[in-house]
Amino acid sequence: KITSQSMEDRDVIAMARDEADAVVQVFFVRDGKMIGREHFRVSASTADNNYQIIGSFVKQFYAGTPFIPREIWVQEKFPEMDLIAEWLTKRRGQAVKFLVPKKGQKERLVELAEKNAKLVLDQDKDKIKREELRTIGAMNQVGEWLGLGKVRRMEAYDISNISGFESVGSMVVFEDGRPKRNDYRKFKIKGIEGADDYGSMREVLTRRFTHGLKEQKESKEIGGFSSFPDLILMDGGKGQVNVALRVLDHLGLDIPVCGMVKDDNHRTRGLYYHNVEIPIDRGSEGFKLITRIQDEAHRFAIEYHRSLR
Repeated sequence: KITSQSMEDRDVIAMARDEADAVVQVFFVRDGKMIGREHFRVSASTADNNYQIIGSFVKQFYAGTPFIPREIWVQEKFPEMDLIAEWLTKRRGQAVKFLVPKKGQKERLVELAEKNAKLVLDQDKDKIKREELRTIGAMNQVGEWLGLGKVRRMEAYDISNISGFESVGSMVVFEDGRPKRNDYRKFKIKGIEGADDYGSMREVLTRRFTHGLKEQKESKEIGGFSSFPDLILMDGGKGQVNVALRVLDHLGLDIPVCGMVKDDNHRTRGLYYHNVEIPIDRGSEGFKLITRIQDEAHRFAIEYHRSLR
């Protein structure tokens, strides 16, 4: 289908779309042989008809490409096609024409470009669905386990030290199931001597939320410390959760706090919430998300502690 007896240079353009997005596929045929292809994702939400997308794409694509072929085959006629052909003829210095093939090998080549575009679009949709399950879906699953409904922002904390030396705390933030690294914070423990993880965590949380309340009063913009989480995850069970709840109560804040309870092999086996341990499915996306958050909090604390050492 690709190789042609005609030795012309031509581009073959076709598209596939759904409600929100479209993919435009371009085949590059030079001297009768296909030398390459590219696909381009474009927004389709504001376009009523396919020809609007094709017309808009053609104008943008050929405004920026250095080579203009003699022929451009398209799926369907679009407004200003003759005018654009004149503009491209001037740029090329030779005649450029658009064709809308209706039969034979030419039509089959355009159909092949359309099929390729649809394939890319379907693959993208599957990839997006998988990613949503892994991120937003996992956040919602955790919210359901705890009876919280929608959870958009989670914060997790960890303490790192070696025999009480240079204790540090880490705060990591996940929004919509993805790490929000600009909001990560690290704390060098100042008021606690020795390996007192509860005391160190109390200091970290007090500093974090005191700073956040101050920022909220002083600034209209929400971000960093001034953004409060929908859920706090503590790297431990009852003890760590109670430390966090006492800090929040002292500051007059009402934020759900959940502990990540570990088994004998130091792997998370459940969530501690409202004085109850909730078992969780280790094969679920929610569990995988909690594990990623826990690992990230631990990594961030260790990294800071290492840099101080």
